[in-house]
Amino acid sequence: MKKIFFIFSLTLFIGCKSYDNTSLIKSQKPVQNEYFSIAFGSCDNQRIKNELWPAIDENHPSFWIWGGDNVYSDTEDMQFLKNNYESQKQDADYLKFIKDKIVVGTWDDHDFGANDGGEEYPFKRKSQQLLLDFLGTSQNAPERDRDGVYSTKTINIDGNKVKIIVLDSRFFRTALTKASDSKKRWQPNKYGEGTMLGETQWKWLEKELRNSDAQFNVIVSSIQFLSSKHGFESWGNFPHEIEKLEQLIVSTKAKGTFIISGDRHIATFSSKDITGLAYPLVDFTSSGLTHTYTSFSGEENPYIKGEVIKDINFGLLKFDFKNDKVIMEIRGKENALLQEYVQIYSGK
Repeated sequence: MKKIFFIFSLTLFIGCKSYDNTSLIKSQKPVQNEYFSIAFGSCDNQRIKNELWPAIDENHPSFWIWGGDNVYSDTEDMQFLKNNYESQKQDADYLKFIKDKIVVGTWDDHDFGANDGGEEYPFKRKSQQLLLDFLGTSQNAPERDRDGVYSTKTINIDGNKVKIIVLDSRFFRTALTKASDSKKRWQPNKYGEGTMLGETQWKWLEKELRNSDAQFNVIVSSIQFLSSKHGFESWGNFPHEIEKLEQLIVSTKAKGTFIISGDRHIATFSSKDITGLAYPLVDFTSSGLTHTYTSFSGEENPYIKGEVIKDINFGLLKFDFKNDKVIMEIRGKENALLQEYVQIYSGK
């Protein structure tokens, strides 16, 4: 039986087309009426049966967020990619799960079309439309007509708001630097070299954070933000962009901001104290839904909280508006609670 680790952290605060990205939800389902719940996950291989959909549904989330690698299709054949999305979307358990859910999400490399791929991928615009089709994105949505799958959705629950800010870490991402250490794949670029989001997306992100009136702001990144020393893809490959996002969260004063991520085939919580930010910045990684890094034996992460989970898993966010609190849970088969982290955001 896997140990359940609990951490409690308390911080005191001393376009052209018409498109509505606000969802009004009057109340949460009875089983979960004390919280508003959002579930998320990543790394779902369409060739492997996803056993977790019924377990996820037991929590009655109103939203599902795809965190990337929603299918595995490293290819330049767009029909092959389309077929894999269709196979994924026709899974009986998934269809049952999403029938009363709002679905949003981003991509990572394997559904983008190239392992560790970025701006150089030649079919990224066609791939973008296939992802949006899979997500059921409206034809009037801004991301249908612009480069990149970044988007926002504001949820209004009886006057309480959660803003989901979905980033695109693929379309604009520039070249990575191969690691000189043979045990790692990538190493950080020279400071100031390259970009994760690109200029247009950065301007959009600043606007979305600055204009947010939500009590909680959830930033969706397909790759890890805080854990960056493992030698795989992460924001750490662009150290100047880590600083840029941290400073943006501080300067825009967006309330209750935290990050969710995927990619790594493990699940973990990371938390970092940021100068000027009155609460720790959390990066909640949940990966994967169908397969995991079962041989994981450890890696350097100065910000880790608790243990690394290497069982198949999904993430659950439970918003307590009355107490300005988010309960973050890693759950697995049969809805087992594998680990929990609680963050209280004071000063509304």
